[in-house]
Amino acid sequence: MSQLNIIHEFEHNYRQENAILWYTRECFTYEILNRALRTLDANIIINMGFFIHDLHQQIHQLHQQQLPSYGDNPFKVYRGQGLLKTDFDKLKRTKGSLMSFNNFLSTSMERHVSLFFAESASGDPDKVGILFIITIDPRVSSIAFASIKEVSYYKTEEEILFSMHAVFRIGEIKEMGDNHRLYQVELQMTNDDDEQLQQLTEFISKEIAGATGWGRLGVLLTKTGHFDKAEELYKVLLEQPSTESDKALYYHCLGYVKHHQGNYEQAIEYYTKALGIREKTLSENHPHLAQSYNNIGETYREMGAYSKALIFHEKTLGMREKTLPTNHPHLALSYNNVGLVYNNMGEYLKSLSFYEKALGIREVALPENHPELANIYRNIGTVYYAMKEYLKSLSFYEKALKIQEKTLSENHPDLATSYNNFGGLYYRMKEYSKALSYFERALDIWQSALPPNHPNLEGVKKWIEAVKKKL
Repeated sequence: MSQLNIIHEFEHNYRQENAILWYTRECFTYEILNRALRTLDANIIINMGFFIHDLHQQIHQLHQQQLPSYGDNPFKVYRGQGLLKTDFDKLKRTKGSLMSFNNFLSTSMERHVSLFFAESASGDPDKVGILFIITIDPRVSSIAFASIKEVSYYKTEEEILFSMHAVFRIGEIKEMGDNHRLYQVELQMTNDDDEQLQQLTEFISKEIAGATGWGRLGVLLTKTGHFDKAEELYKVLLEQPSTESDKALYYHCLGYVKHHQGNYEQAIEYYTKALGIREKTLSENHPHLAQSYNNIGETYREMGAYSKALIFHEKTLGMREKTLPTNHPHLALSYNNVGLVYNNMGEYLKSLSFYEKALGIREVALPENHPELANIYRNIGTVYYAMKEYLKSLSFYEKALKIQEKTLSENHPDLATSYNNFGGLYYRMKEYSKALSYFERALDIWQSALPPNHPNLEGVKKWIEAVKKKL
């Protein structure tokens, strides 16, 4: 059957309840959706939003129906594919951390079927063949998966399909054979209490369920360094019919993108557009207003406009002190941000006072390995660094890094910030070899995560030049 005939059939016969059938048919629906998810094409992802939603819903419904039949016994499924050698090298270095699949993940109950695909892929000189062995624990509820044999286009395949953004912890990686071309990689399902998982997947259930989720998808793109894709997504969304509330969100998120690209003037423009809408449509103490004031304050701080930054952060803090419980994480964030500004202004004792308030809340309200705890430890370390109390600074930097290396991916920009801080500290302590090592690690991450003209890149390159002169 020609593609045109298949498209005609889809237009006339597609129903929500046969989304999996259309996905497994491997016609234009499968090809276009997977290409869009792989390349993060905002236009196509939005236009196929109905299909993504239906596919997720059908997997979720089947998952609920099938769950009692699995009992409590874990079982294994398999996936064979090729990975570029560079991607496989990264995978080996991140053993023990998390791996996320951005598409709908197809797996098989039959090992030999998946092994065939892995072996076939290993014939490509640029790739290695990977046999993923995924242990499914039916008691873990963080990932929707289902046997789709009865609803698939191909009724003979023992296929288990996972919904989008399935996240696993990487286990053992073993070579199969002796030619360095074929490997098996063990993946474990993560549970809802997994701290790293919460960071990665907080947005997912909401994102797939409704329109406002596209905004959350953009935040995910930003957090993973896909700034251009996030910007493209929000601009497409602004062209769609939307409420004033949604427009404010998209402008706010564009401000967030521009802030993280280091384009602070444009960030202020977008944040101000969002704030203008929110001030007209929301009550005076609405949390979204506090969010706008907070982010404008953060951007002014990055621009070195500390007096303006302090005005916005104090405004945010005042609103949150009126409306939030005394141990609320957002209150801790505001104390932290006021502390940051005072640190930049050289008022170190004031800065420490606000940081300690933030730390007091976070140590009670958050798990011991939460990234926000790492941030406050790092910030306190920065104050002690400025006060030339280097051993105290080192102690807090080490606390921060210990958490970050457990909870963040190896290329996360926050890790680069910590490495950069260690570099500066060791430079002041005249341990130049250590300083250079940390600066180079920061540079590696920032080069892959930030635009080439970002101020952080310029700064770390100057540090590296300074250290090399000392060696």
